[in-house]
Amino acid sequence: GTLGRRQRVVANFVELQRLPQGQIYQYDVDIVPKSGPFKKLPPSAFMRSVFDDAMRRHRTTKLNGIPVVYDTRKIAYAPNQICRNGEVLLLEAAHTGDGRAEEFTVKIQETAVIDMSILSEFVKGSGIVDIASIQPALTALDLAIGSVASSEMVGFGRSFFTRAQSMPISGGLELWRGFSLSVRPGEGKMYLNANTAVTSMYASGPLLDGLMNVLNLRDPSQLKDAISQHTMRDLRPYLNGLGVVVRHRSMRGQQKFSVKGLTTKPLDKETFAWEDPSKPGSEEVISVAAYYKRRYNIALRYPFLPGVVGKKGSAFPIELCEVVENQRYKGKLDERQTADMVKFACQRPSENQNRIIDVLRQLNLGQAPVIKAFGLALPSSLTEVESRVLPAPTINYGRQSREASLTPSGGAWNMRDKCVLTSGMPLKYWAVLVLANKRFVPESSMQHFVTSLVRMCNQTGYRIEQPHPPIAYGNPNADISREMRKACDMIRLPPGTAPQLLLVVLPSTNTVMYQTVKNCAYTTLGIQTQCMQSKHVQKASPQYCANLCLKINAKLGGTNQGLVPQNLQKMVRMKPTLFLGCDVTHPAPGEGDRPSIASVVGSTDLMGLRYTATLIQLPSRQELVSKLQEAIVRHLKLFFKGTRTKPQRIVFYRDGVSETQFAQVRDREIIEIQRACASLEKGYSPDITFLAVLKRHNTRFFPVGREGDRTGNCVPGTVVDRGVTLPGMFDFYLFAHGAIQGTSRPTHYYVLHDDAKFTSDEIQQLTYHLCYTYAICTRSVSLVPPVYYAHRVADRARCHLVD
Repeated sequence: GTLGRRQRVVANFVELQRLPQGQIYQYDVDIVPKSGPFKKLPPSAFMRSVFDDAMRRHRTTKLNGIPVVYDTRKIAYAPNQICRNGEVLLLEAAHTGDGRAEEFTVKIQETAVIDMSILSEFVKGSGIVDIASIQPALTALDLAIGSVASSEMVGFGRSFFTRAQSMPISGGLELWRGFSLSVRPGEGKMYLNANTAVTSMYASGPLLDGLMNVLNLRDPSQLKDAISQHTMRDLRPYLNGLGVVVRHRSMRGQQKFSVKGLTTKPLDKETFAWEDPSKPGSEEVISVAAYYKRRYNIALRYPFLPGVVGKKGSAFPIELCEVVENQRYKGKLDERQTADMVKFACQRPSENQNRIIDVLRQLNLGQAPVIKAFGLALPSSLTEVESRVLPAPTINYGRQSREASLTPSGGAWNMRDKCVLTSGMPLKYWAVLVLANKRFVPESSMQHFVTSLVRMCNQTGYRIEQPHPPIAYGNPNADISREMRKACDMIRLPPGTAPQLLLVVLPSTNTVMYQTVKNCAYTTLGIQTQCMQSKHVQKASPQYCANLCLKINAKLGGTNQGLVPQNLQKMVRMKPTLFLGCDVTHPAPGEGDRPSIASVVGSTDLMGLRYTATLIQLPSRQELVSKLQEAIVRHLKLFFKGTRTKPQRIVFYRDGVSETQFAQVRDREIIEIQRACASLEKGYSPDITFLAVLKRHNTRFFPVGREGDRTGNCVPGTVVDRGVTLPGMFDFYLFAHGAIQGTSRPTHYYVLHDDAKFTSDEIQQLTYHLCYTYAICTRSVSLVPPVYYAHRVADRARCHLVD
């Protein structure tokens, strides 16, 4: 593209000055204990230590000094051949743990030869090689670079962490800082992408301390009453698969195992059949606490606590267990932990940039022997690329506004002197439900807030015809749907009409209560709700009331702001255009095999302001959207119903696809869209433009000099479409939003199919300008609204899944 003001930005990419040209050999690795094969593969750290021992022992002999990098599961790579194809290389190795050495045989067998010239071919952008076929080559280089980083830090996949600047948080966890390192193709060059990262780790040390942290207790004696069926639910995510060691004075070395859970009874009541070595042949039933006293002469300090269940159902006293170090926590963080994580990870762009430069200097990858052996040359300086700043759009408000149109700067504006573009249904039948304590939210305060809200809505052009709705107080710990029903029953309704809105005042930001309210509203009562926090009632600030007004107006069928119609029509070349957004959300770690959910949203007006949503339930973790054709048919009909015209152009924004799946998803889903069109009318085939949208990536850009905004980030409208973008593809990075804190992340858009033959400038400007039409805030958003709405719909649908 050429539109906009040009400026240089620094990318978190290091250019590879030399690419490997020869071949790299891929090997299958099988680590077999002398005592018989593993039932399941041990943790990565264990596999790495066995493999590293084999490498140390045989480096100069059987391996001829050739470095081998290993993914800690089944695959290894070497820059030269270490055994002939068809041969099996056998290496002896040992691992010392649990106080005894265990012997292993490491079997290595060649499985593939990777021609590294494929990378040079790919970055030329000729299209002969696709992105999926260069993955093995990228994985080999990532492992080579990772082998240098993991010698200094604790590695998980492509991310590496250090305890140096850690911070303890609640729940027996710590936050660690680190980096992600991965090799990425660019235009004509290959790069190493380096970004800062943060992860949650288990705090090592006594398991007793960890459990007390999770349950928020000071003294172990409180644990006796605290551990119940109820608290087991809180302990389960912490204990699940946790690696611990048992240590005590009467034991040689230590015993290491993964926690399976806790015993149902305390250890002075938990019994098993035991044969005393001093009385062979006589078995007796004994409690675990008594066993430790007789066998090891250890009197347990807390025999009233349950024990930790390990392998084969054996029970161990909590007080003798220690949490192994360097374990990553894979569970879901609670609200408090998440808030700590955000605070810990939030750093200004300049701090992030300096930390990346520092770690690259510290690792000094260019001088590492393994990097040289794999044929790479790596400096430690970041790359500068060219960017452009697109002009912001003009935004229209209602005609009766004092300021009916404006061009925002910095991606934000306010509702002063403005009225909504079109008003929703006037609000006549509504009620207020307060789920907070009456002491904190007295009725007089609530009435004052309602009066302020009504006044603000009427000022901003949304009519509220009933200024005195009934106010009900409900018990937040009772059955919430019943409390909601009671509040609705207080509305005086003519026969045959339903309540229009329930304003729900929540005591805190507790997501469980919010989800329960939304769940009841959508699945049992069928009404619109507007939730708010009780802390806003007292102040009743005009800005807060204006924000609520925008949400209520949108929920009751209004539109708040829009682009200038002529400008939008010019961008879509005067053709009626249907905007579609699609997202797939998967169950969180630890949620088992719950279904994945796809949501498709489609515009129902010519301005891309009003949307309807369709939900599709998918098998767990499935990426491709089945039944997409039916969803598209529905949206084509709804667009026709709303505009009395057929779309001549479809712009489809698809989130939730990784780069390696682009071709598969594009081919499959474009056919579904085409079939949907043809099923409505023979020969009907509007132009389809298909874009993949990626938000989860590690690319960051830092402004040069004083070009940034007040937070030090790139200004809204910054677009990068050369240098570090993919070769031979039409993709771009876009900052559509103004950052509030931390380092902002651009959204990566890939145009995978384009019948409309949009120019780069047209599709970039269209995408950027749509980001100013997000209904419920006076800011431009970081993600194009059709995808943002799809994302919200899919997240909301997760609340409706019944366990």
